[in-house]
Formats: sequence, C-alpha cells, structure tokens
Amino acid sequence: MKLYKYPTRDLWPEIGARPLQDDRKLIPAVTGILSAVQKKGDAALRSFSKKFDGVELTSLAVAPAEIKEASRQLPPGLKAALKQAKKNIEAFHRAQKEPVKKITTQKGITCWRESRAIEKVGLYVPGGSAPLFSTVLMLGLPARIAGCREVVLCTPCNKEGNVHPAILYAASLCGIRNIFKTGGAQAIAAMAYGTESIPQVFKIFGPGNQYVTTAKQLVQNRVAIDMPAGPSEVLVIADGTADPRFVAADLLAQAEHGPDSQVICITTQTGMVKKIETALAAQLKALPRQDIAARALEHSRIVVVKNLKEAVALSNFYAPEHLILACKTGNGLLKSITAAGSVFIGNHSPESVGDYASGTNHTLPTNGYATAYSGVSLDSFYKKITFQQLSTQGLKHIAGTVTTMAEAEGLQAHSNAVNVRIRNEQSEIRN
Repeated sequence: MKLYKYPTRDLWPEIGARPLQDDRKLIPAVTGILSAVQKKGDAALRSFSKKFDGVELTSLAVAPAEIKEASRQLPPGLKAALKQAKKNIEAFHRAQKEPVKKITTQKGITCWRESRAIEKVGLYVPGGSAPLFSTVLMLGLPARIAGCREVVLCTPCNKEGNVHPAILYAASLCGIRNIFKTGGAQAIAAMAYGTESIPQVFKIFGPGNQYVTTAKQLVQNRVAIDMPAGPSEVLVIADGTADPRFVAADLLAQAEHGPDSQVICITTQTGMVKKIETALAAQLKALPRQDIAARALEHSRIVVVKNLKEAVALSNFYAPEHLILACKTGNGLLKSITAAGSVFIGNHSPESVGDYASGTNHTLPTNGYATAYSGVSLDSFYKKITFQQLSTQGLKHIAGTVTTMAEAEGLQAHSNAVNVRIRNEQSEIRN
C-alpha cells in the first residue's frame, strides 16, 4: 500500500484515483455479443456458453429438480445462515414501505404519490471464482417485497452445466423460479432484448465484471439498470482507538474480491501505519485468495491526516462504496458524511456483516458514484406515480395561475384546457 503523510488537498485526486479501466477497449467485443444475442437469441447464448464456459447446454433453464437437488447438497449450517440473513434482509427492506400521504396543496386540490412495482426485473448473479449467492438474497427479497410480477435470474454454470447449489437454494428462499444458465455480457443482452427462453425485463440489477458492467451501460437505451458499478472498494477511517488487526481484516475483506478492488485507510495516528502494515502481512499469508488480495493492495493507500475532520473530508471526496469508522467518536461524524454507499460505525461493525446478513443491501455505488447514487433498496424495485384530483372550486382557484403561466410560455392549448372547463362551469350555472 502506498503511504501518504499529511497530503495537501491538491494530492487528493491522486489518492482517490481508482485502478485504471479502459472500458473503450471492451465496447467492440461487448457490442458484438449484444448484437448476436439480439439477432440469434438462445442459439447465441448456447454458443457463448460453449466458448466462454466450456459447456454445451441443451436447455438454458434450470429445472425444478435441480433446485430441489441443490437444497439437498448444501450443509445444514449454510442453509441456516442463509435463512438468518433472509430474515434480517426482509425486516430491513419491509420497513422501507411508505404509506400514501395525500396532501392538500390548496383548497380543492389534492395531490399524492403511490408506489407501483416494476413488473419485470432481471437479476444478474456472478458465479465464477466466488459465486455470490448473497446477492440473490439482496436482490430477490426486495423484488418480492415490492411485488414484482416476474423475476428473472441469470447466472453462469460450471463445465458440467450446473449452477452453484447455494445460488439455487437462495433463489428458492426468495421464491424465484425463472433461473437461467447464462452469464457475462450475453446474460445482460438476454434480459434486455429477450430470447426464446429468457423473458425481456424492464430493469436489470446486479454486479459483474467489466464485460457485464459495460453491457449494462450499453443497453440503457432499452432497459433501466440499478446503477453504474465497478470493482469493490472500502475506506477505513482509524483513530488511535482502532484495533490495527480489525482494520487490516477489513481491508483484506475487500481486497480479496478481485485484483482491481481498492482499499484505503485514513488514520490520524502515524504510529498506526506500521501496526496496520504488520497485521496486513500476517493475515494475508493465511488467505486462500492471497494472490488476488496482494494484487489489490498494490494500488491501495494508507493516508495520515491531521484530524478526523480532514479524514471525513477526504472520504467524502473519494465517495467510497463502503466506509468504516474505526474510531471512538464515529457516531459524532455521521452528519458530516455526504458521500458513501454504506457506513459501518465502530470497531465491532465489520463491512462483512453488511455483505451478508445485517439486513442492509450490499448492492452499492462504486467508482465515486456514491456522490449521486444510492445503493439498492425497496424503492429500486418501484416506480413512483403521482396523482392529483381537483374539485370545481379547486380548479377555479388555480385557473388564473395556470393560464397566465401557460400563455407566457406560448402554450395556448394548455391555457385552453383550463378555460374550457371554467367556461363550461359558468354556462351550467347560467342555465
């Protein structure tokens, strides 16, 4: 990890620079995949499965028998863990339901807003070196709570044509039955355009590699997506009360996601640097994915700043996906935090709990998008429709305002839509 001691603000862009990703090089390849799926449907998906995954599929759909078999394959401990995570995630997301609030903006005019579930949603779940079955819960449960009529899940299979059993079991916990064995950019294309087997959806959710991310961005003229996404990242703010072993563990937890993940530690104590580096070296040796984590650490940073105020300011500038406040006064900093996907407060709040089971959603904005984007929530699966209803008197009271503004904009028909009603009402009164 690169060390910065008391950097001036002009160095912040360098500190906050993400690992370089030139997506432009991927666009021709991804565009070709999208076009092939759009034109050839299932045939293209089977061809890509053979090319990229080394498997020849006769059917893209996961059969009910495969889902039942997956349940039998999982150890009881993992099944119990998934059920506990499901309970917490459901509780957190159900609490996000909002009652309808009707507002009388002025006498005779009532306005309100209601939520309507997006009817068809597509969930992408990576299934490569680290099959993210937790993502099934994070996306499938709010989709079900929102009331989405059709939920499609796409995930790659192994060379034997099997989907990871934990992914299938998690899907069954969410009530998802439309599961398809396809991954990568071709899966995004299938959900965006529809094929003979895979229904077209209205919005696509889920993380993925650079090809998946590029595909999601390219199909936005056809479907909505949850958010722009990139490699995983965490920023830890550590004061003198932080345990360097905990800090190191949190940094490595993100670093093991992939070599393009980024971890940053900002500390107010110079003496903390060596302790964290020592803990990192010791813990890294014990990780099965140590090579991946080590490569991620190569472009990560440790920054020493004067105080917590400066630490929070630098964090807001970076806008991390995950922010851990490993400091005694963490709760006192919360109002100063303006850009972060999810915040973990105190020395006993590891980011891992948010990834799996605390209840909050782990699908979060990365690559600095936390300055403007929120993580996935129940609202992500809703459309918000506004309503208004006017009485005769309500229209009379606002008529002059509307016609004056409409005519000033040169939109006479807008004005006429009000005046014709007013004239009609006056005529009825005279008769």
